[in-house]
Order: sequence, then C-alpha cells, then structure tokens
Amino acid sequence: MVQQTKWFDRTFDFSFPVGYFPSLLERLRGTPARIEERVGSFPKKILTTRVNGAWSIQEHVGHLYDLDELHSARLDDYDAGAEVLRAADLRNQKTENALHNSQPIAKLLSLFRKERLLFVRRLEVMDEFKLTRSALHPRLKIPMRVVDLALFVAEHDEHHIARMTALAKILTAPGL
Repeated sequence: MVQQTKWFDRTFDFSFPVGYFPSLLERLRGTPARIEERVGSFPKKILTTRVNGAWSIQEHVGHLYDLDELHSARLDDYDAGAEVLRAADLRNQKTENALHNSQPIAKLLSLFRKERLLFVRRLEVMDEFKLTRSALHPRLKIPMRVVDLALFVAEHDEHHIARMTALAKILTAPGL
C-alpha cells in the first residue's frame, strides 16, 4: 500500500491555464456528493472511531466543513485586493474543538453541502479577470490566483477523502 503524503509536505504547481477552471469547479461542486456516497452507509462506530489518535472519518468530514469558511474568507481577501491571503490555523483548533463525533453524520454532511454550495456559487460567477487575481499564500509563500485556490481546495478535499477511504478500509477489515 502506498503511504499518503502528508498535506503539509505537498507542493503545488500553479502554472496551469485559467481554462482548467470549469473542471476544477465541478470537482468542488461534486465533493459533498462524493463524501456522502463514501461514508453514508457506515454505522456510527466506524464513522467516529479514531485510529492511532488521528481524526475519525466523521472528523475529516467536519474539518472540510470547518475550512470552507476560510476558503470563502480568502475570496474576500481577493475582493479586497489583499497582497497576502489570510492564514489558516495550522493547528486546526476549530476542528479539534468542534466535537464533530458527537453530531449526527447527516447533519455534518448537510452543513458541508450548504457551505460548499455558497463557495461554489461565488466562484462560478467570476470572469477570467477575477479568476486570475493573485495574492501570496501565507504558508506556501507563493502567489496564488483564485483559480489556483480552487485547485488547492479540490486537492485538499481529495486528501481528506483518501484518508477517509484508508480509515474505512482499516475499520471494516475482516476480524475487527
């Protein structure tokens, strides 16, 4: 089995053309449905079990919901002409404090779907000029266009969906 690269070890190449945006938008729009399909049939025990102290499947879902607020705020940064995008809380305190495992999964999925739709709606009305506005990403220390932010968010989604899939495989293995 291939070991997944840690998120903070990832690097990004944002040299792609803005014409990739329609496909990126569809990835972002489809994330809630993909997660619902992936986790919707699991019992609460599988959804809320931590393995080796790491987040549970349900906490990964909650984390994606938590971060959509940051993604939308970064769109505000672009609108305001900020030179540097606002920083993420690299300790993920919002997710750590949210007690996502105590919530029904249906509620978390609904909240994420609603928040993601707001983010997608803001993106889908942008023209090429708005999509190419740029600001420095505070952790990566590289310029990031709005279209690059779309890729960054989509890749972050995929990272957590892959973690959910790995956890599901562990937690549903025969003999557990």
